[in-house]
Amino acid sequence: MANKIILASASPRRKELLAMAGYEFDVECAVGEENAVEDTPDQLVETLSYNKAMEVAANHNNGIIIGADTVVAIGDEVLGKPSDKEDAYRMIASLSGTHHSVFTGVTVVEVTDGEITGIDVFSKETKVFVRALTHEQIEEYVSTNEPYDKAGSYAIQGIFSKYIEKIEGDYANVVGLPVCALCEVLERMI
Repeated sequence: MANKIILASASPRRKELLAMAGYEFDVECAVGEENAVEDTPDQLVETLSYNKAMEVAANHNNGIIIGADTVVAIGDEVLGKPSDKEDAYRMIASLSGTHHSVFTGVTVVEVTDGEITGIDVFSKETKVFVRALTHEQIEEYVSTNEPYDKAGSYAIQGIFSKYIEKIEGDYANVVGLPVCALCEVLERMI
Protein backbone atom coordinates (compact mmCIF):
# COMPACT_ATOMS: atom_id res chain seq x y z
CA MET A 1 0.00 0.00 0.00
CA ALA A 2 1.30 3.45 -0.89
CA ASN A 3 2.32 5.82 1.85
CA LYS A 4 -0.15 8.52 2.82
CA ILE A 5 1.00 11.97 1.66
CA ILE A 6 0.56 14.94 3.97
CA LEU A 7 1.10 18.51 2.81
CA ALA A 8 2.35 20.64 5.72
CA SER A 9 1.01 23.88 4.24
CA ALA A 10 -2.19 25.93 4.26
CA SER A 11 -1.31 27.51 0.91
CA PRO A 12 -4.19 27.08 -1.53
CA ARG A 13 -1.69 27.44 -4.36
CA ARG A 14 0.44 24.54 -3.11
CA LYS A 15 -2.66 22.39 -2.62
CA GLU A 16 -3.79 23.13 -6.16
CA LEU A 17 -0.36 22.39 -7.68
CA LEU A 18 0.00 19.08 -5.84
CA ALA A 19 -3.53 18.03 -6.78
CA MET A 20 -2.93 18.98 -10.44
CA ALA A 21 0.09 16.64 -10.39
CA GLY A 22 -2.34 13.81 -9.63
CA TYR A 23 -1.61 13.17 -5.97
CA GLU A 24 -4.13 12.49 -3.25
CA PHE A 25 -3.08 13.97 0.06
CA ASP A 26 -4.19 15.37 3.37
CA VAL A 27 -3.31 18.82 4.65
CA GLU A 28 -1.91 19.40 8.13
CA CYS A 29 -0.47 22.84 8.68
CA ALA A 30 2.69 23.40 10.65
CA VAL A 31 1.99 25.97 13.35
CA GLY A 32 5.51 26.74 14.57
CA GLU A 33 7.25 30.06 14.11
CA GLU A 34 8.72 30.74 10.68
CA ASN A 35 11.98 32.00 12.09
CA ALA A 36 15.36 31.18 10.64
CA VAL A 37 18.50 33.16 10.06
CA GLU A 38 20.47 31.85 7.14
CA ASP A 39 23.12 33.36 4.88
CA THR A 40 21.34 32.93 1.57
CA PRO A 41 17.72 32.73 0.36
CA ASP A 42 18.09 29.10 -0.74
CA GLN A 43 19.40 28.10 2.70
CA LEU A 44 16.57 30.04 4.34
CA VAL A 45 13.77 28.30 2.43
CA GLU A 46 15.38 24.90 2.93
CA THR A 47 15.56 25.47 6.70
CA LEU A 48 11.98 26.75 6.90
CA SER A 49 10.62 23.86 4.80
CA TYR A 50 12.56 21.39 6.94
CA ASN A 51 11.15 22.85 10.16
CA LYS A 52 7.58 22.62 8.82
CA ALA A 53 7.96 19.06 7.57
CA MET A 54 9.61 17.83 10.76
CA GLU A 55 6.95 19.45 12.96
CA VAL A 56 4.17 17.64 11.12
CA ALA A 57 6.16 14.39 10.79
CA ALA A 58 6.38 14.21 14.59
CA ASN A 59 2.59 13.67 14.65
CA HIS A 60 2.61 10.59 12.37
CA ASN A 61 3.76 6.99 12.55
CA ASN A 62 3.58 6.46 8.79
CA GLY A 63 3.46 8.75 5.78
CA ILE A 64 5.26 11.14 3.52
CA ILE A 65 5.22 14.72 4.73
CA ILE A 66 5.91 17.66 2.40
CA GLY A 67 7.01 21.01 3.82
CA ALA A 68 7.61 24.04 1.60
CA ASP A 69 8.50 27.71 1.86
CA THR A 70 8.89 30.38 -0.81
CA VAL A 71 10.70 33.72 -0.76
CA VAL A 72 11.36 36.49 -3.25
CA ALA A 73 14.91 37.82 -3.25
CA ILE A 74 16.91 40.55 -4.90
CA GLY A 75 20.44 39.27 -4.48
CA ASP A 76 20.58 38.08 -0.87
CA GLU A 77 17.87 40.52 0.29
CA VAL A 78 14.71 38.57 1.06
CA LEU A 79 11.38 40.30 0.45
CA GLY A 80 8.75 38.85 2.76
CA LYS A 81 5.07 39.65 2.90
CA PRO A 82 4.38 43.39 3.03
CA SER A 83 3.35 44.90 6.36
CA ASP A 84 1.22 47.63 4.75
CA LYS A 85 0.56 49.53 1.51
CA GLU A 86 3.76 51.57 1.76
CA ASP A 87 5.82 48.40 2.24
CA ALA A 88 4.07 46.78 -0.76
CA TYR A 89 4.81 49.89 -2.86
CA ARG A 90 8.48 49.78 -1.82
CA MET A 91 8.78 46.12 -2.78
CA ILE A 92 7.06 46.46 -6.15
CA ALA A 93 9.13 49.56 -6.96
CA SER A 94 12.30 47.58 -6.17
CA LEU A 95 11.20 44.82 -8.60
CA SER A 96 10.27 47.25 -11.38
CA GLY A 97 12.49 47.20 -14.47
CA THR A 98 14.78 44.47 -13.24
CA HIS A 99 14.85 40.79 -12.41
CA HIS A 100 14.72 38.96 -9.13
CA SER A 101 14.73 35.38 -7.93
CA VAL A 102 12.03 33.28 -6.35
CA PHE A 103 13.30 30.44 -4.20
CA THR A 104 11.14 27.59 -2.97
CA GLY A 105 12.56 25.15 -0.47
CA VAL A 106 10.99 21.71 -0.14
CA THR A 107 11.51 19.02 2.44
CA VAL A 108 10.04 15.55 1.99
CA VAL A 109 10.12 13.34 5.08
CA GLU A 110 9.26 9.65 5.00
CA VAL A 111 8.06 8.15 8.29
CA THR A 112 7.71 4.39 8.75
CA ASP A 113 6.58 2.81 12.03
CA GLY A 114 7.30 6.04 13.88
CA GLU A 115 10.86 6.33 12.55
CA ILE A 116 12.18 8.73 9.93
CA THR A 117 13.32 6.53 7.06
CA GLY A 118 14.05 9.20 4.48
CA ILE A 119 14.58 12.94 4.16
CA ASP A 120 15.12 14.93 1.00
CA VAL A 121 15.71 18.69 1.25
CA PHE A 122 16.16 20.86 -1.80
CA SER A 123 15.44 24.30 -3.22
CA LYS A 124 14.79 25.64 -6.69
CA GLU A 125 15.38 29.12 -8.07
CA THR A 126 13.39 30.83 -10.81
CA LYS A 127 14.37 34.21 -12.21
CA VAL A 128 11.51 36.63 -12.85
CA PHE A 129 11.86 39.68 -15.09
CA VAL A 130 9.50 42.59 -14.40
CA ARG A 131 8.96 45.40 -16.89
CA ALA A 132 9.51 49.00 -15.79
CA LEU A 133 6.43 50.30 -14.00
CA THR A 134 5.19 53.85 -13.58
CA HIS A 135 4.23 55.32 -10.23
CA GLU A 136 0.58 55.10 -11.31
CA GLN A 137 0.86 51.42 -12.22
CA ILE A 138 2.41 50.59 -8.86
CA GLU A 139 -0.22 52.64 -7.01
CA GLU A 140 -3.00 50.91 -8.91
CA TYR A 141 -1.57 47.47 -8.15
CA VAL A 142 -0.96 48.03 -4.43
CA SER A 143 -4.53 49.34 -4.15
CA THR A 144 -5.80 45.82 -4.94
CA ASN A 145 -5.95 43.09 -2.29
CA GLU A 146 -3.45 40.90 -4.13
CA PRO A 147 -0.09 41.99 -2.63
CA TYR A 148 -0.82 41.63 1.05
CA ASP A 149 -0.38 37.93 1.74
CA LYS A 150 2.31 37.28 -0.85
CA ALA A 151 6.08 37.14 -0.57
CA GLY A 152 7.49 40.06 -2.54
CA SER A 153 4.01 41.62 -2.70
CA TYR A 154 2.85 39.87 -5.86
CA ALA A 155 1.32 36.73 -7.31
CA ILE A 156 2.62 35.68 -10.72
CA GLN A 157 -0.69 33.93 -11.42
CA GLY A 158 -2.72 37.03 -10.55
CA ILE A 159 -3.10 40.65 -11.63
CA PHE A 160 0.66 41.17 -11.51
CA SER A 161 1.15 38.71 -14.39
CA LYS A 162 0.63 41.58 -16.85
CA TYR A 163 3.93 43.06 -15.68
CA ILE A 164 6.04 39.89 -16.05
CA GLU A 165 8.20 40.01 -19.18
CA LYS A 166 9.61 36.49 -18.83
CA ILE A 167 10.86 33.91 -16.40
CA GLU A 168 13.86 31.59 -16.42
CA GLY A 169 13.04 28.36 -14.64
CA ASP A 170 9.99 26.59 -13.29
CA TYR A 171 6.75 28.64 -13.30
CA ALA A 172 5.21 26.39 -10.62
CA ASN A 173 8.17 27.22 -8.38
CA VAL A 174 7.14 30.89 -8.45
CA VAL A 175 3.56 29.94 -7.58
CA GLY A 176 4.91 28.05 -4.55
CA LEU A 177 5.88 24.45 -5.34
CA PRO A 178 8.48 23.13 -7.83
CA VAL A 179 6.23 20.32 -9.00
CA CYS A 180 8.59 18.49 -11.36
CA ALA A 181 11.42 18.28 -8.81
CA LEU A 182 8.99 17.29 -6.04
CA CYS A 183 7.45 14.54 -8.17
CA GLU A 184 10.90 13.03 -8.78
CA VAL A 185 11.38 12.76 -5.00
CA LEU A 186 7.89 11.37 -4.41
CA GLU A 187 8.34 8.74 -7.13
CA ARG A 188 11.37 7.42 -5.24
CA MET A 189 9.54 7.30 -1.90
CA ILE A 190 6.11 5.98 -2.85
